[in-house]
Amino acid sequence: MKITLDRVNENFHFELKNERGHIVNVDARPDFGGNDMGPSPMELILMGVAGCSGIDMISILKKQRQEITSFKADVEGERVQVGDAKPFKDIYVVFSLEGNIKEDKASKAAQLSFEKYCSVAKTVEPTATIHYKVVLNGVELAKI
Repeated sequence: MKITLDRVNENFHFELKNERGHIVNVDARPDFGGNDMGPSPMELILMGVAGCSGIDMISILKKQRQEITSFKADVEGERVQVGDAKPFKDIYVVFSLEGNIKEDKASKAAQLSFEKYCSVAKTVEPTATIHYKVVLNGVELAKI
């Protein structure tokens, strides 16, 4: 896996490209001297958690022939000062699913994602605790 980074402007706007040619823009917030032309690197980590676990959950549920009509995730991260850095201490994920999905299968899919499959979660696990809950058709099922 390889990523290339090119600086776009005189501040902190970068264009990142993977080996398949997909492009993501990254920037700093204006209060840090950036131009807000893309998410920050820390926001990308939260996006990675959402995307990785989302892929896992949908893959698991599809294999179990569950009918997903809507899938959303909201992710928030709390950071803590560690020397000069501010890594995530806690990450909170709320999955909202709709469809003809069995409750136990939705809960188990989230559990398997974070405990076994999600590489992004496993990458942040040494420094951040991931808390999650599953809401299925408007009803909260599991909360960790």
